[in-house]
Amino acid sequence: MRAVVQRVSEARVVVDDAVVGAIGPGLLVLLGVAEGDDLAIGLALADKIAQLRIFNDADGKFNLSVIDTGGSALVVSQFTLLADTRKGRRPSFVHAAHPNVAEPLIEQVCAHLHTQHHLTVATGRFGAHMLVHLVNDGPVTITLDSADHERPRRTS
Repeated sequence: MRAVVQRVSEARVVVDDAVVGAIGPGLLVLLGVAEGDDLAIGLALADKIAQLRIFNDADGKFNLSVIDTGGSALVVSQFTLLADTRKGRRPSFVHAAHPNVAEPLIEQVCAHLHTQHHLTVATGRFGAHMLVHLVNDGPVTITLDSADHERPRRTS
């Protein structure tokens, strides 16, 4: 999975001229699911996002998470984060998970952010053409890739 996490003062997603998801202060998370990603990977990434200390404390240092600040999360599916641009000029998306796999996994990540981390979570609309509006606070933008982190151990 790949995520682009942006600290925002506000963000919203518009589909067909209607707002489908909106938040005030918190995180805008653009989330792409790769082939082979599973629930364990999704939940580990959700934990990382929720606990990422990119908000300022009283001394102006990055010591607070979105949980600590009482912020929200707007999660937007974005398969284009899995673009392979190594050859030619047209990106290939062969490493992106099939929508039948990606959509429920993104839903489970959102549910985990809400139930386990008590965040208010808004979403875009999977597969739709979306207009994403945001005010990046800082600006602060962090990229996360589950391939860069230790894989969660499976328990059987």
